[in-house]
Amino acid sequence: MAELTLRERSVKGHRGPRLQPLDVPAEGAERLLPRERLRGDAPGLPEISEPTAVRHFVNLSVLNHHIDKAIYPLGSCTMKYNPKLNDEMAQLPGLQALHPFQSEELSQGALAVIWELHEWLKAIMGMPAITTQPVAGAQCELTAILMTRAYHAARGNPREEVIVPDSAHGTNPSTVNQVGYRAVTVPSGPDGCVDLQALREKVSDKTAALMLTNPNTLGIFERQVGEIARIVHDAGALLYLDGANLNALVGLASPGAMGFDFAHINLHKTFSTPHGGGGPGGGVLCVREDLAPFLPTPVLERSGERFFWSYDRPRSIGRVHSYYGNFGMLVRALCYVKSLGASGLAEVSREAILNANYLKARLREAYAPSHEGYCMHEFVLSASKQKARGVRALDIAKRILDFGMHAPTTYFPLIVDEALMVEPTETETKATLDAYADVLLAIDRESRENPERVKEAPTQTPVRRLDEARAARQLVLTWRDLEAEGAGA
Repeated sequence: MAELTLRERSVKGHRGPRLQPLDVPAEGAERLLPRERLRGDAPGLPEISEPTAVRHFVNLSVLNHHIDKAIYPLGSCTMKYNPKLNDEMAQLPGLQALHPFQSEELSQGALAVIWELHEWLKAIMGMPAITTQPVAGAQCELTAILMTRAYHAARGNPREEVIVPDSAHGTNPSTVNQVGYRAVTVPSGPDGCVDLQALREKVSDKTAALMLTNPNTLGIFERQVGEIARIVHDAGALLYLDGANLNALVGLASPGAMGFDFAHINLHKTFSTPHGGGGPGGGVLCVREDLAPFLPTPVLERSGERFFWSYDRPRSIGRVHSYYGNFGMLVRALCYVKSLGASGLAEVSREAILNANYLKARLREAYAPSHEGYCMHEFVLSASKQKARGVRALDIAKRILDFGMHAPTTYFPLIVDEALMVEPTETETKATLDAYADVLLAIDRESRENPERVKEAPTQTPVRRLDEARAARQLVLTWRDLEAEGAGA
C-alpha cells in the first residue's frame, strides 16, 4: 500500500494528524478497498497519554457490578469469587489453543482433563454416569426431561405429567412444557418443604418425574427427601435434582444416596467458574446406571490409557450442544476441585451455611424471615414490614446500589410476599457480611424516617432508576436508539 504523508491539524481542541489526499496506485489499496471508501482525514481522536487511556477503560469496567468489585449476594445464583489461578490454568496454550475438530489422538491431554473431572463429580454426586456436554443448568434440565421421555418410551409406558414444587425455579416448568409434558404444581407446607400429603394426591400413573430443588429456594433442606423418593418411585416415576443450590451439599450429602435418579450441577455456581454475562456457563448432568444409555452423544470412555468419544449409542437422545461442552469451564472446575480436595470442598459448604445463618440472624428483626430456624446456604426475607410503610422490595434493592453493593434476588420465590433472597456464599468475610447487614438495617431505618429517599434510589449510580416496564418494551441497544429516544422525549 502507498506510503501516507501526514501533517498536523487541530481536532476539537486536540492536536491530531490529517491525511493528505491519497494518490494510491491501482496495485495498492484499491485492491482491498474501493477508492471512494478510503479515508482522507484522520478520525479525530484526541492525543492522550497511556495512563489516561488505561484509567478511562478501568473506569468503564467498574460501572457495572461484579464479584471482583463487591459482594454479590444473588440468591440461588451463587455469585462466588472465581480464583484467578483457575483462569490462568485454562489459558495454558496446550488447553486454550485446542480446536474442536482436533483428532482424539492429538487431544488426549484434554480428554484426560474431562475424564478426571468426571470421576470427581461422580464421586461427589454419588452417581455412576455423567455428561458435561450441556452448558447451563437449564440445558441440563432439558437433557434430563428429554431422557425421561426416552426412558418411559423405551419401557412402553409413555406418561403425560411432571410435578414441580411451587417454590421451584422458573426453568423447571418451562422445561417441562418445552418437552411436551404438562407441569403439575405441588404446594409447600407450613415448614417450607414439599407438602407430602399433597404430593401423594398429585402422583399417579401419568407422572413421568418430579423435579425437586434441595435445598429448596427458601434455603430449607427437604428433610423428607427419602419419603419423597419412595412416593415417586412407587409410581414408576423418576426423581430429578435441580442442583442450583448444590453449594450447601458438596462433601456433606450425596444426591445419589438421597434417591435422586438425575442431578445437575452448575459449574458456574458451585464450582466457581465464571458466569460470564450470561455465558459461558458449565452444566453437568449425573444419572443412575440404567439411565446412562439415554445420555447425549458422544460419551467419553476409556480403554487402557487411551480416551475416546463413544458414538455407538442407539438409545441416546442425541446431542444437546455442539462439540463437548465449554471446555475452558471444565478446566477451571477441575482446578477448583483439586485445589480444595475432598475436605476443602466440605469446608466450603459448611462456611456457606455459616455465612448465611449469620447474616440471617443479623437481619431477622428488621426483615421478616420467610421461615424461622436455621437455613442452608441462602435464606429468604420478606419486606412486608417495609411495604406497610410504602417501601417495596424493589425500592430496597435499588437503594442498596447506592452503597456500592449488589441487591439480593427480589420477588422470588413467588410464594413469599416482597421476597428478598440472599446468598452471601463462603467467599465473603465476616467484615463484608457485617457491612452488608449494616446497609440493609440502615435502609430499614430510612423506610421509617425518610421513605421517599428509598423510593427514589438509586441516586449515586451512573444510571438512575429506569422505567422497567418501558425499558423491556422499548429497548435502547445502540447510540442511534438513544438519539431517537432523546428526540422523542
